[in-house]
Amino acid sequence: MPVLVSYPGVYIEEVPSGVRTITGVATSIGAFVDFFAQGPMNEATRILSFADFERQFGGLDTRSEASYAIQQFFLNGGGEAYVVRTTSTTSTKAATPAAIAMQDKVGGSTVLTATARSAGAWGNGIRMEVDYATSQPGQFNLTVTRVVTVQGKQQVAATESFRNLVVDNTKPNDAAAVVGDGSKLITLTSTTGNRPAQTGTVSKGNPDPTAPVAADTLDVTLGANKFPTKPLGTAQTTLAGLASVLQGLIQAADKSLANATVTVTGSASSTTWLVVKAGTSNPADFLVLGGAIATKLGFDPAQQNVQQYALGGLAVQAQALPGASQMSGSDGTWDPAGDGPGVAGGILGNQAAKTGIWALQDVDLFNILCVPVTANLPDDQAFAVATEAEQICTLRRAMYILDMPQGSTGRDDPDGVMTWLDKNATLRSKNSALYFPRVDIPDPLNGFRLRASPPSGTVAGLWARIDGSRGVWKAPAGTEATLTGVQSLEYKLTDGENGILNPLAINCLRTFPIFGTVCWGARTLNGADQQADEYKYVPVRRLALYIEESLFRGTQWVVFEPNDEPLWSQIRLNVGAFMHNLFRQGAFQGQTPQQAYFVKCDKDTTTQNDIDLGIVNIIVGFAPLKPAEFVVIQIQQIAGDIVT
Repeated sequence: MPVLVSYPGVYIEEVPSGVRTITGVATSIGAFVDFFAQGPMNEATRILSFADFERQFGGLDTRSEASYAIQQFFLNGGGEAYVVRTTSTTSTKAATPAAIAMQDKVGGSTVLTATARSAGAWGNGIRMEVDYATSQPGQFNLTVTRVVTVQGKQQVAATESFRNLVVDNTKPNDAAAVVGDGSKLITLTSTTGNRPAQTGTVSKGNPDPTAPVAADTLDVTLGANKFPTKPLGTAQTTLAGLASVLQGLIQAADKSLANATVTVTGSASSTTWLVVKAGTSNPADFLVLGGAIATKLGFDPAQQNVQQYALGGLAVQAQALPGASQMSGSDGTWDPAGDGPGVAGGILGNQAAKTGIWALQDVDLFNILCVPVTANLPDDQAFAVATEAEQICTLRRAMYILDMPQGSTGRDDPDGVMTWLDKNATLRSKNSALYFPRVDIPDPLNGFRLRASPPSGTVAGLWARIDGSRGVWKAPAGTEATLTGVQSLEYKLTDGENGILNPLAINCLRTFPIFGTVCWGARTLNGADQQADEYKYVPVRRLALYIEESLFRGTQWVVFEPNDEPLWSQIRLNVGAFMHNLFRQGAFQGQTPQQAYFVKCDKDTTTQNDIDLGIVNIIVGFAPLKPAEFVVIQIQQIAGDIVT
């Protein structure tokens, strides 16, 4: 806009240069779809390391091929991926979440229903404790703990605390809202306005913890075993003193109860409780207090110890609140051979609902799609999944690494892979690639014995590593394309067998002395010699996809601009600068920019009719580098002296 002048002097106006830098997009963001033990269902979740995957999806699982593929992806150089967790579409085999109804008292009315954040047996390890040590009457505190078993011992994996809650959706401290926003373990739905029963209590005691308690005798009954009564000394004349003596009695009664604790806690309403935790997993070991002192303190000798609310109903009696309605969490049955269309249906999902593989529609950008479970599916289901995977990759300008189904008798030989590909020739696509054979990797869940795994995750990580060190235009193959974490291959190819598979666009994995196991092929599935496709090679296709996605995002500013020469010149300037930067990095053939690429946007590409229709046409061409797939060295024997 021109500067408005009103007085004699110097005026300064900033004039835009018209340069809008086009930034290249990422080239090696992975995407994995499969069964996992835990994590969000039918939702693409971003992870930046295998540790992220372990925290959110549970880590390695022998039932999940993708869990091993993700480990291999990061091990071989991957840095970012999206994970989609799916389940069987067969209702009886689908994963279900753990849940429990929290009551206002044992056998009372349901106040809140707690449900694990995601389906799976992992939710059965969630424990909740409620106490009334709050700032206001009628409130409660909630502690949520996830317990896992490691080498036969229970350990706390995560703990969350929420204080001063109420069951009232009109209040800012409403339990359902606060926990729903802040918890990664559970969600709450409310039923009534009461508080859930306090856990860990035996019975209501003296309202004043400092009030004197007459010396008397206390009986302790643990399950069916009644321990000798012991008199309380005159020193233990307070409720706090009684708690200390009681804890000592319990711990001395049985070595398995060494972790038992007895504490005194108070609430906003000045009610005092003895909190007794058995510290044992034996369902017979619940606590009952009796004797004259128990009667004086108001203990109910018939009430057993209530330690925790336990989701899933799998906790023992001393850990779960009695009488509460519970639902066990289940991982579901993921049986490719017996689940019929359930497995494929879970992977395929629904495009409109964005479930299964179509959950990737919500991802801003991904470049490499892997669905390793196809290796374990029957041929018809694997074909359906691969077809859908290629479709979404075409829509999203990504590559799909296809894992061939092994079938009932196995296909770990060249004839098997060639026969399968011939029968499924419609899967050939410029946006997909196939690698053979499977890789053998150490399995930590099976004593580090070798596990035959689909190669997609390993190769995806290799692509990422080569992209970072050499660029997307470098073929991810050769002696530097080593496969980290791979101890051996399921089939050892000879040069002759490699020579049969390579012209059919089947990329081979080979093992060589010194170099180890490497990738020895870089063709797309449209790279068979007979097809003569322009996107024969993986690096050429991936470079084209990179340029397309970068220009698609980098030219959004053009929309609704005046469609004339000033706009066209700005387009040529910005797109040309992007292409020239790639030329300087060595992405194209040619010694000069004119030989390497061109950008056209003028009256020849955009006619008056195009302008009338609101269209601007940009033509970008480039001369890609193609890998030296065959190196021919000519050797000639000469006789006599060489004249120089």
